[in-house]
Amino acid sequence: MPDTPDTPAPAEDYSFSRRGRSKTAMLATGGWLAALVVLWLVLDAALWLVALLALPALPAVVDLIRNPLAGLRISRNRVEWFSGGLTGEADLSEIDRVRFDTRWDFSVRATLILRSGKLIRLPQEATPPHAEADPAFQMRGLRTERHHFTAF
Repeated sequence: MPDTPDTPAPAEDYSFSRRGRSKTAMLATGGWLAALVVLWLVLDAALWLVALLALPALPAVVDLIRNPLAGLRISRNRVEWFSGGLTGEADLSEIDRVRFDTRWDFSVRATLILRSGKLIRLPQEATPPHAEADPAFQMRGLRTERHHFTAF
């Protein structure tokens, strides 16, 4: 039998998902609401001020109650993502590169840059940690870029 060059095995599908009800979300939301209670009861802040400061916590409370699922799947020829009722997909052949931007709040945003020049921003909650996502994209022949501290 003649020697044949080793061909790499196709990459296994990569899958990532997370729920809205995480320990971090519960601690942050609970901490904020506890601070508001202290502000109201101990420091005697006006109720209208406490209610105004509670408004930014409402989406977090809704996520804790609903516990939505979000995630990303990379197969041999497609990237698919979902977050709540939002879904999307792109063929790997359409993607020129994947850009990871670290923002000033240290969150990382992922953007698919298509060969047509179109940008597709992946939902934050569906984006896996950079250390996981970068190799998963590179194993499928996609170039990745990392940009630190991008404002928008």
